[in-house]
Amino acid sequence: MAKVSVIIAAAGNAERMQGINKQFAFICGIPVLVRSMLAFEHIEDVCEIIVAAKQEDHDRIKEMAQDYGVTKLKDCAAGGSTRQESVINALRLTGRESRLIAVHDGARPLVREEDIRRCIHDAEVFGGAVLGVPVKDTIKEASGGLVEDTPDRRKLYITQTPQIFVKDRYFEGVNFAVEHGLDFTDDCQLAEAVGVKVCMTPSSYSNIKITTPEDLAVAAALLGSSSGREVNTMIRVGQGYDVHKLSPERKLILGGCRLNHNFGLVGHSDADVLVHAVMDALLGACALGDIGQYFPDSDPKWKDADSLKMLREVVRIIGEKGYVVSNIDSTLVLQVPKIAPFIFSMRRNIAEACGIDVSQVSVKATTEEKLGFTGRCEGIAAHAVCLVEGK
Repeated sequence: MAKVSVIIAAAGNAERMQGINKQFAFICGIPVLVRSMLAFEHIEDVCEIIVAAKQEDHDRIKEMAQDYGVTKLKDCAAGGSTRQESVINALRLTGRESRLIAVHDGARPLVREEDIRRCIHDAEVFGGAVLGVPVKDTIKEASGGLVEDTPDRRKLYITQTPQIFVKDRYFEGVNFAVEHGLDFTDDCQLAEAVGVKVCMTPSSYSNIKITTPEDLAVAAALLGSSSGREVNTMIRVGQGYDVHKLSPERKLILGGCRLNHNFGLVGHSDADVLVHAVMDALLGACALGDIGQYFPDSDPKWKDADSLKMLREVVRIIGEKGYVVSNIDSTLVLQVPKIAPFIFSMRRNIAEACGIDVSQVSVKATTEEKLGFTGRCEGIAAHAVCLVEGK
């Protein structure tokens, strides 16, 4: 039986994702990167998974793996300035017992287990294998805006991942690239550089790479169609409200942002009143109770906890029931401080935790003209309304 070390590349900048960290975006209730890890979790030949990611994401990745039952995650490697550098960093963490190296894009969450197994088999036979599908469209070579050639599309394939190689030959390719100062964008090029004839293993067109926010919707649709059931959309609305008292002994956290203020909010967690209202709205929309049921103040696990982490857990909970977040509208009620400079960051934090685009999150603020407990600066309140969709 082959022993396969899986390297998942997840350190890219996602420049076309409009501010969304695609690795943590949700598809039908499960983060993209988790789906990519789970694709290898039940492959018998796989002995370990190593994720190459930005250093600041390592703890979150390990927590997600634990939450979703990914037992084969061995470690996280530091992301490099290029994909090749990230993969090499991960390669150094692989165990001696593995015979094959499989490199997979973290942003390909829909790869099928049967395709992975075929690719492993072909890599054992040929020394290297890559998943791919035939090009459907006619391809043109052009220069200066003018067509120069039309390649025979019968010979053209779209390469995907995983790309799998005999470990010794892959190390040869890495050493060759380093010695000659070469930076390849494709792992097959490393193997090809040292003479490996890479097998093109037939794959599925559904093995898409998440590159833009629209790809998240495409992936969700593909998952729905693969179930063989007609997908009907159900719309539900939720409303949330929360209040926290101000105290000079606490830090002020709103929408995941630390604000420079003399008073902070009192609570068991970080007391982020805005995020708590959003959480209650999401749970209410799905008739799943309130945040006190899931994050009781008697549980030390949530003492001073990051509310954005709690929000991600709520999104996971409603995702398990088949719901995804469509949009959120929220209002902070406070006298001071001014939050206008922080509104976009708050929207972005909430959007990322919910796995949606920042354009789907609204954060507003109002005073109560010095009336009531908010006007007297005794506390801060927040209202939230959300729309969720269920299949």
